Amino acid sequence: MTLTKTVLITGGAGFIGSHLVRLMVNKYPDYKIVNLDKLTYAGNLENLTDIENYSNYEFVKGDINDRNYIDQLFVDYQFDAVIHLAAESHVDRSITNPLSFIETNILGTIHLLQAARNIWKENLTDKLFYHVSTDEVYGSLGETGFFTEETAYDPRSPYSASKASSDHLVRAYYHTYNLPIVISNCSNNYGPNQFPEKLIPLVINNIKNNKTLPIYGDGKYTRDWLWVKDHADAIDVIFHNGKVGETYNIGGNNEWKNLDLVESLCDVVDGLLGREIGTARKLISFVKDRPGHDRRYAIDATKLMTELKWSPSVQAEEGLKMTAEWYLKNTEWLENVTSGSYQNYYSKQYN
Repeated sequence: MTLTKTVLITGGAGFIGSHLVRLMVNKYPDYKIVNLDKLTYAGNLENLTDIENYSNYEFVKGDINDRNYIDQLFVDYQFDAVIHLAAESHVDRSITNPLSFIETNILGTIHLLQAARNIWKENLTDKLFYHVSTDEVYGSLGETGFFTEETAYDPRSPYSASKASSDHLVRAYYHTYNLPIVISNCSNNYGPNQFPEKLIPLVINNIKNNKTLPIYGDGKYTRDWLWVKDHADAIDVIFHNGKVGETYNIGGNNEWKNLDLVESLCDVVDGLLGREIGTARKLISFVKDRPGHDRRYAIDATKLMTELKWSPSVQAEEGLKMTAEWYLKNTEWLENVTSGSYQNYYSKQYN
């Protein structure tokens, strides 16, 4: 088969990235999908063992902060498009170590933009730089209202500030250099393969092991949750049909207060483990609040749904059960991640 397009996906061994890579490799056999990942703590090639030997897939280990490496990568592969997901993404880690977020999320993005600009400057036809971002750039909402594509940026953490900066840089390259770009800002994702420092897999793992379930503050912080495979589908739709220069918000229309989410998850996991419903709720413990904690996020995805005909397919009750079932079934994956042994997979597979 003749390959029609070569697409670079950065961060493709991570949680969202691995689901996107799998979708693209399977759905578009005439695309060459190159997965670039540094394989930090959140990058796990065990997420992609089912497609690692496909002829239209290739993994390359590298750091988007290494400008010379990125420049040479673009020369070697002559990418037609980039879908940029590689990022430091955990708010707590950004509070502890903000500089790593500045380096990866801002400088790493500018290295990719510059490499794309250099390689495409003679011919921008059918080229695209797709930047995947977060709803956290918009700041915090009160009890009502939703983030739209026109909402002013108001980041509150080093993580969200670094993502906001990268968004601005991507738009600047569009306006200054005519680089063809699209941006999407998505709400919280959940589902299989998420690193267990994030809320939902952390809760499932702790319930299984009868450990405390920590909840920040009063537990009333509210987030919009999206099934990760729905996010991958949305990226696919925007990548192929989005208008150059535009931003699209992606959301699940699925708001939960943290405490309500954890309590519901407790009951789901109790049921799956055959325990008396209510057992896991006794593990809930309220802990000191996170600095700068945003009260509420909520996405208005009307633009994406009306213009590009996308909509989420999985709602909360179904999604939470499927997620809990996956983690309880894939105990080896979870043990490898929590022990750190998953990081040995690259050396075993790629020498």
